[in-house]
Amino acid sequence: MISARVKVAIRCNMCGEKFVLRGRREKDKIDTGFKQCLCNNIHDFDVEEIAL
Repeated sequence: MISARVKVAIRCNMCGEKFVLRGRREKDKIDTGFKQCLCNNIHDFDVEEIAL
């Protein structure tokens, strides 16, 4: 089964940096490969799906 491509905005709640990435929707999760922010934050993010 081919998973749907989605565009995602990720905002770091520690430093405010914003990343816009493409990912794949798999069941109820979106996988973008994003690991950590530039400020070394790995947990505290707001993730929002952007409509295409």
